[in-house]
Amino acid sequence: MKLVFYAPFKPHDHPNASGDRAIARGIIVCLEDLNHDIEIPSRVRMRWIFWSPRKWPALVLDFIRCLSRYYRNRPDVWITYHCYYKAPDILGPLVCGLFNIPYLIFSASYASKRKRRFKTIPGYALNRFALSRANGVLANSCRDYKNLKRIIKAPRLGYVPPGIDLARFSPGPRKKDRKNEGKAVILTAAMFRPGVKTQGLIWLIQCCADLAAQGGQFMLKIAGHGPMAPQIRACAQKYLPGRHQFSGRIPSQAMPEFYRSGHIFAFPGIRESLGMVFLEAQACGLPVVAFDTGGIPDIVISGKTGFLVPCFNSKAFSGALDTLIKDRALSELMGRRARENTRMHHDINSTRRVLAKTLSQMIP
Repeated sequence: MKLVFYAPFKPHDHPNASGDRAIARGIIVCLEDLNHDIEIPSRVRMRWIFWSPRKWPALVLDFIRCLSRYYRNRPDVWITYHCYYKAPDILGPLVCGLFNIPYLIFSASYASKRKRRFKTIPGYALNRFALSRANGVLANSCRDYKNLKRIIKAPRLGYVPPGIDLARFSPGPRKKDRKNEGKAVILTAAMFRPGVKTQGLIWLIQCCADLAAQGGQFMLKIAGHGPMAPQIRACAQKYLPGRHQFSGRIPSQAMPEFYRSGHIFAFPGIRESLGMVFLEAQACGLPVVAFDTGGIPDIVISGKTGFLVPCFNSKAFSGALDTLIKDRALSELMGRRARENTRMHHDINSTRRVLAKTLSQMIP
């Protein structure tokens, strides 16, 4: 098939790594493995576009290009990845409606509360319009699936768990680290950008400081980069002197090796819609400690593959870390369960099968 793939929130080839980019790339790989031809119609980011007039000319230009391109050479299906109120798909429903192209939205979300605030009303309306025009909608979080069921009925709505390539992310031998010998190595990874990512890293560092004050024997290894690096490094030096290491920017292909260098993965995940790092870490055999919020419970089974605690409960968070540090047998057991959970429920092959079935059903 000839397929159009559009990611209005962030293009799959955007220079900044993120979970959204990783999922988008994973979908494209799945589609290519199914022998489909992929075309990218636009790289315009729709994030808050209704309040960003400077983006409108580029959007109009891409719309005109789509009209010219697909008037005579219509694709079999248009696929949009990650459509929600902050970054609604404007191109897809318009182009598909004009040329009668089957329209699929992968990773959609919906929340009626967004129509109650002036700032989010335009995004809410545009997102709902796209959802109403879609021939098929796939959610990849239980919370999104539940909300979408209020406005979309079967068979138009489906659910596919997030998946990763288990051949890349798998347990392996850990390198001997004489500097950290005898200590549990806690790993964390995030972009050092303003907002919840930096807030989460600083909160984690302070939480680990409380754990260190209680005599916990560990080393915190932090992977990431970004504009907030000076503040994060200063925080680590202040609260965890001698107990932290910065690994810097790690290419996506090298992340499995990073996961294999530790014993526990920890990150709060403030307002995290999914959190691919939690899935990747578990696939590499690490137990996870995170907040019980957003899409994290979809991929981390609290008490089995890690511990999920109430948001901002530092006592519960540090207590969970302390349990895994002191009980190495429990940590290893949860790591094995984490790996098995990803193998059973989050293999990218399952995503590939769902996509293949959905696409076949959309073609007349």
